[in-house]
Amino acid sequence: MRVLPSPTVRFVQADVFAWQPPRRYDTVFFAFWLSHVPPARLPAFWSSVASMLTPGGRAVFIDDGPAAAAGEEGVTEGPVPTVLRRLDDGSRYRVVKVFHDADALAGDLTELGWTVRVHPLDGSIVGVAQPPPGPA
Repeated sequence: MRVLPSPTVRFVQADVFAWQPPRRYDTVFFAFWLSHVPPARLPAFWSSVASMLTPGGRAVFIDDGPAAAAGEEGVTEGPVPTVLRRLDDGSRYRVVKVFHDADALAGDLTELGWTVRVHPLDGSIVGVAQPPPGPA
């Protein structure tokens, strides 16, 4: 991966399930990544995101919606849905891929105490979520 230097941006390569940022943020943004979180790890993932936010902070995200499944190869259902991905070198990998429905994801987050708006947009889902109030 080629990264262009910036005096205001710090790039970190880390295991997102274990990473603890050095500070909290007003906004956490992720694009086309939520769909790679295994369903059983979703509550812990959102708890981790909440711990990264300042009080009143929000998570903003965009990802593939259910319609995107039609364009994927080797879609499997089950407790950990997957698709088959081919890299430019010809290698093939099975990766987690959850095609979230906007209403179902909003319901899941609401059950976790989040305030959320998730909408379908041109085959994708777009959302803004705020965690439940907690200790500062």
